[in-house]
Amino acid sequence: MAGLDLLLHRIGWSVQVPSRKATERDEAKIAAWKDEQWPVIKRGRRTWAPGSASRTKPARA
Repeated sequence: MAGLDLLLHRIGWSVQVPSRKATERDEAKIAAWKDEQWPVIKRGRRTWAPGSASRTKPARA
């Protein structure tokens, strides 16, 4: 975060951090989301997959 802070200060901005958490915040739902959904999102895609941009010559598998 130090890099971002430095860049923001160079252009005259500052990092804004909320002073308190929202009263509607449901910690149990957040924890469940992190356990169930975040690993699926974080997993990422394959770095290589066969494919072709050509419509007339399909890729070899």
